[in-house]
Amino acid sequence: MRLGELDGDVTGTDDGRPPVVLLHGLTFDRAMWGPLVRALRGRRVVALDLPGHGASPRRESYDPAEVADVLHGAVTAAGLRRPVLVGHSVGAVVAAVYAAKYPARAVLDIDQPLLAGPFGEMLRSAEPVLRGPEYLSVWNKLLAGMGVDELAPQRRDLLRSTPLQDLLLGYWREILEVPADELRENRIRQLLALGAGESAFHHVSRSPVNPGYATWLTSVLPDARFTVLPGSGHFPHIGQPVAVARIVAALSE
Repeated sequence: MRLGELDGDVTGTDDGRPPVVLLHGLTFDRAMWGPLVRALRGRRVVALDLPGHGASPRRESYDPAEVADVLHGAVTAAGLRRPVLVGHSVGAVVAAVYAAKYPARAVLDIDQPLLAGPFGEMLRSAEPVLRGPEYLSVWNKLLAGMGVDELAPQRRDLLRSTPLQDLLLGYWREILEVPADELRENRIRQLLALGAGESAFHHVSRSPVNPGYATWLTSVLPDARFTVLPGSGHFPHIGQPVAVARIVAALSE
């Protein structure tokens, strides 16, 4: 169904618990959330296709702040208040930016450091290829490192990917064009605003996060929490949905 500018699925009922909004990663779509929706056992859940993905229309700009505004239109259209935002990969960036601008109960970041770090260095070095006809070689290299083969075969089918060049360049524009120091300062301001709004923050990853990143994040958000769920690659919400649902439940209390 269409919610504002975005297409999505609304499931469950308003049972008094905070609603949950699910935001997939770059090039994927809302189909990936099926196992987690089932694990959330009927509570009100909205799984959305981000702009340019699935059935949602493309845009000229995919800057996180603008996507967060579009997301707020969908949240409003769905009649939701202070949702728990679950974001996978680039969807976690959108979730954090959203919670800095609009009321949110919590952000659950699935396998997405909010500082570009070595990933940003790799993207910037690959920028000429990303902007040329061989851009898929960069995406395919990244996809090969996501651990898709750690998922059961039937769950791999949930990972419908459409790596259009304008999506990659648009969602990665900040990393490619904004100086690293400026991007870091932007993230700090956003996270401070998130914390000031009393939104909880929980990071789930497939392996322990870099200690330097954990120190930085907790210096900005002292109450940030971390959970490691190995064995499902970049997709713990697909491989271990019950464990992720437990974290969502804890963030809802």
